[in-house]
Amino acid sequence: MNQANQNLLHPSRRVGADLAAWRKVGGGKGLLAALADPENIIATLQEANLCGMGGAGFPTWRKWEAAVAAKSKNGDKYVVCNANEDEPGTFKDRVLLAETPHQVIEGVLVAAVACRANKAVLYVNPHQTESIASLTPAIEEWKKSDLFIRIENYLGKPLDLQLVKTSGRYIGGEETAVISWLEGNFPFPRRKPPFPAESGVFGAPTLINNTETFANIPQILANGAEWYRNLGLGDAAGTKLYSLSGDVLNPGLYELPMGTTLHELIYVHGGGMLEGRTFKAVFTGGPSNTLLTAKDLDVPLDFVSVRERKSSLGTGAMIVISEGTSVVRKVSEYVEFFAANSCGQCPPCKGGTFQLSRLLNRVDTGIGTSDDLQALQSLCKLLPHSGRCGLIDGAVTVLQSSLRTFPEEYGLPDGQEQ
Repeated sequence: MNQANQNLLHPSRRVGADLAAWRKVGGGKGLLAALADPENIIATLQEANLCGMGGAGFPTWRKWEAAVAAKSKNGDKYVVCNANEDEPGTFKDRVLLAETPHQVIEGVLVAAVACRANKAVLYVNPHQTESIASLTPAIEEWKKSDLFIRIENYLGKPLDLQLVKTSGRYIGGEETAVISWLEGNFPFPRRKPPFPAESGVFGAPTLINNTETFANIPQILANGAEWYRNLGLGDAAGTKLYSLSGDVLNPGLYELPMGTTLHELIYVHGGGMLEGRTFKAVFTGGPSNTLLTAKDLDVPLDFVSVRERKSSLGTGAMIVISEGTSVVRKVSEYVEFFAANSCGQCPPCKGGTFQLSRLLNRVDTGIGTSDDLQALQSLCKLLPHSGRCGLIDGAVTVLQSSLRTFPEEYGLPDGQEQ
């Protein structure tokens, strides 16, 4: 595993399911700090400027604050670690769960303390067999530990900590679909509000965060907010796990200071482009965001800086393509993925992604007409925000970006796509 920082994936912390070994290398200190001063947990996360690592980059403390403030009708509160990770190009969460499961579990337990939650769920994609093999015994070790007893004493009630396998569907990672699945239903997304922190699983307040977000929590509480902020570059805080793939010499998972430039990720840590290849573009945050090109190689890879380039850091996935690679074909593959993974609940999404995929395939195979291109452009204007989740928006975003950035590959004159 490739890395360049020692925050989440320090070699000494890769102890698998051995809780005693985890505690010998400092594990448990963050949880002890939380139990010693539970009222200060959220303030510490706010000072650390920790943001959600699942894609949106929403301030973690705000979500936790809402969950703490929410009143439960039956006394239940849920904390859910969302490890459904299923998007092309993203492979960070499965590594965390497989190699340092106790760090993630500890972060979940800190959240249970902060929210006074009596239900804690590790929601894991069943295709991630190594993650499940590591987590299953790790959870059982925690349940037998003295730290777990201390948490239950603090809560004044039993804590139900369990692993739940997801549906294995891409859409199952959307946070309201998570709720639906945990209630025993098909993972159909729901409209918001209400937000999960207000009314989630069976109507109970539910805090849902990404695996990487939870993995940061123990280190922040053990080492302090200032320590975490100083790990980042510029105004960015902490580190980020970047999933680098595509036409680079050394693809892999890299933990680097948040704000590391795209150029450094690709050409220093990733070893540069494959021999004889020239950089063309990168799909940032997975296949549902806008493309960045050579003029953007200087961009710091943090939420704010990437957003200023009209793209998104997302999960930190960076899929690099070289000159000679058809942008139309790559976009067609990604839109086909979205079409195959639409849950079918919203007709504009199900039908829209199908039509986008069909038209892109026609353009890619050389049989597309000017009417097909006009239809693609019209759908890009009609489809956004027509579904209950962001799947259709992601498909449209990457298509619009490719039309705007590489119009010549679609047979369009520069500037025709607006």
